[in-house]
Amino acid sequence: MQDKIKNILTKYPNGLVLQSAFLEREGYSYVLQQHYRKSGLLKLIGKGAMLKSDDNHLIFGALSSLQQQSNHSVHIGGRTALALSGQAHYLQINMQTVSLFKEPKEDLPKWFLSNQWDYGFEVTNVSLFHDKSVGYKDYEANGLTLKISNPARALMECLSQCPDKFPLVEGFEIMENLLSLRPVVVQTLLEQCKSIKIKRLFLFFAEKVGHSWFSDLDTSKINLGKGVRRIVPNGKYVSKYELMLPEELV
Repeated sequence: MQDKIKNILTKYPNGLVLQSAFLEREGYSYVLQQHYRKSGLLKLIGKGAMLKSDDNHLIFGALSSLQQQSNHSVHIGGRTALALSGQAHYLQINMQTVSLFKEPKEDLPKWFLSNQWDYGFEVTNVSLFHDKSVGYKDYEANGLTLKISNPARALMECLSQCPDKFPLVEGFEIMENLLSLRPVVVQTLLEQCKSIKIKRLFLFFAEKVGHSWFSDLDTSKINLGKGVRRIVPNGKYVSKYELMLPEELV
């Protein structure tokens, strides 16, 4: 018993939400979990979710739990992922609110939605890629590990919200800063991306900036669809990518 108590105090990082089903798989029976709660070792924060009693409500700990313990798709993406990757030079970002993205068919558990975390969050439900595993990188904070979007995927997530929720000019400014993307990573994301609009915008921005990695892409393998995409009304036409864009970008 003492060894198990020591394990639960030291094995799991502070702030990590411990889901009941996960603890059972780790060898902590439901009866034992109840004992730990009654003795003050663990505190219940919602159905099937606990924290070590002295832990704070950290959103990174909640996200790490969802990803690693229940294989949930929710992750930090868009503006916040770019900021965490050091790409925040031109971003209009409010770091009090974390941008989260998830697959539309996956519901977030009530314990996540009902708790007050150290950061607020905004969730976008979108399915952007055929292969849902592409475009992530590991991020570590205070012993917690979670996956976030890599810069190329994060920009694509931003472009998915253009022009209504994300300014096209900001998307272009982000692209200007992505000097060291790996062509193989970008190629995979563009081939797997479901959105014609995103792929065309991404390629147009990259070519206009003149990044060295752009010439290593094989656009013949990327499905760019057919027909004009009117990103804004009364815009200027870009024939190569069949886009109607604001004149200042063209």
